[in-house]
Parts: sequence; structure tokens; C-alpha cells
Amino acid sequence: MTIDRMVFAFAGTMILLGLILSIYHSRYWLWLDAFVGANMLQAAFTGFCPLAIILKKCGVKPGKAF
Repeated sequence: MTIDRMVFAFAGTMILLGLILSIYHSRYWLWLDAFVGANMLQAAFTGFCPLAIILKKCGVKPGKAF
């Protein structure tokens, strides 16, 4: 699995987790979704993704985007 796919999988998991927690616990968990979405948006324009940097240091195979 490449860094790109791992970043997308992690972001999707965090968004779904935030939605589930907002339904069953507190609506304030939607801030997690907002944070993940904002981070994905800024990464699209700047190319800077903290998770991609961490995965690269861990030796995960790079993809085309990161």
C-alpha cells in the first residue's frame, strides 16, 4: 500500500469515526470531521500532509501525490 492510499484510508476512517461519535455521543465530534476535511483541502493546494511525512519516515512506499 502506498502513502497516498494510506492517507485516504486514514482520513476516511477518521471522518466515519467522527460521524459515528457525533450520532451516539456528542455533536461536537463533528469538529473532527471539519479538521480532517480542512487538512485534506490544504494538502491539495500545498502538498503538505503531516501524516504523509510520518508514513514516509516509517518506510512506507511513496505514491504519486506524496
